[in-house]
Amino acid sequence: MNLDLSPSELAFRDEVRAFLEANLPADLRQAGRMLTSVFSHPKHSLPWQKILHAKGWVAPAWPVEYGGPGWNEMQRYIFSSECARIGTPSLSPMGLRMVGPCIQKFGTPEQKAFFLPRILAGEDYWCQGYSEPGSGSDLASLQMRAEVDGDHYVLNGSKIWTTQAHFANRMFCLVRTRFDGKPQQGITFLLLEMNTPGIEVKPIITLAGEHEVNQVFFDNVRVPMSGRLGEENDGWTVAKYLLEFERGGGSGAGLKVTLERLRAMAAAEPGDDGSPLLDDRDFRSRLAAAEVAVEAIEMTEHRVMSALSAGKNPGPASSMLKTQGTEAMQRLDELAVEITGHYAAPYQPAAREAGSNEPPIGPAHSLIAVARYLNNRASSIYGGSNEIQRGIMARLILGL
Repeated sequence: MNLDLSPSELAFRDEVRAFLEANLPADLRQAGRMLTSVFSHPKHSLPWQKILHAKGWVAPAWPVEYGGPGWNEMQRYIFSSECARIGTPSLSPMGLRMVGPCIQKFGTPEQKAFFLPRILAGEDYWCQGYSEPGSGSDLASLQMRAEVDGDHYVLNGSKIWTTQAHFANRMFCLVRTRFDGKPQQGITFLLLEMNTPGIEVKPIITLAGEHEVNQVFFDNVRVPMSGRLGEENDGWTVAKYLLEFERGGGSGAGLKVTLERLRAMAAAEPGDDGSPLLDDRDFRSRLAAAEVAVEAIEMTEHRVMSALSAGKNPGPASSMLKTQGTEAMQRLDELAVEITGHYAAPYQPAAREAGSNEPPIGPAHSLIAVARYLNNRASSIYGGSNEIQRGIMARLILGL
């Protein structure tokens, strides 16, 4: 596997760098660097999405026929790396990376023509209705009912941990349309509007003190059958396809940027003896161990890119990358909290806002340490817990 960029790839990297430098506004760059989650606030992500959409770069993995740029695997990796390096706001993955590809594969011609351009332009902002109280990692046990009434489904129940549902105007949702037989065989995948009568969104405030997730209640909510994606009772097939995109790779570039940020922080902060923490032998050892883990993730991502470029199926690689990527991220979060020390304790959400004139307590790099640490504790649970991922790897790799 040749890791050196070819002349054409170097030229593409330079083109991406020049575009980002020229077109990423200062306020959005600041917002990207202050992210405490994998999600940006829509007031930052949507303006950046419109800039990328005008360039034709908003959906790197989409086929040209649906509005994608036609990039190969390496071009997508370079673009992701350069976005991480400069600190762009993250675009919501719900439409572009999750339900969009599902609509491309399972949607009717009418659904593709209606939804896909709106996803690209940011006209629709999606949330994901999967988890329920009591149905998280065991998603097939979901109980939210959808009963047929004429040409509509009538929904009753609730969804929980629904990220950014308070901003979304649409939801892709799993519902139960049959209660006999195997649980997976009675689930249907629906696309619905969040302003439909009977939907109520209630906030859940996270440990980080942020309103990112919600519980959504459905009381006799009527969804047209034209909103069904795929066949009735075959929503599990669509859901599994979507999870391949939710669990996929692409974390190596961001982790490397985080490593460099931690190294600069440790060089600026004193250790117990007053010299820079970066000179502390024990800390350097733990930072080096984290760097080895990140390098291993990056090499795995390159192997996956190589397999995809050759038309091969990467198999359980998405589970491997999801597990290793989230655990490496949590390890880096722990180091960040250690570096900032007692300055990590103050709760300063106002000072983290782009354009804020609220002075930080302590060094600026301490602002996001604890919020990121607390928020990212969930990363090894959502998208299929890491325990579930290890079960998949045990079956598909080890044959257990």
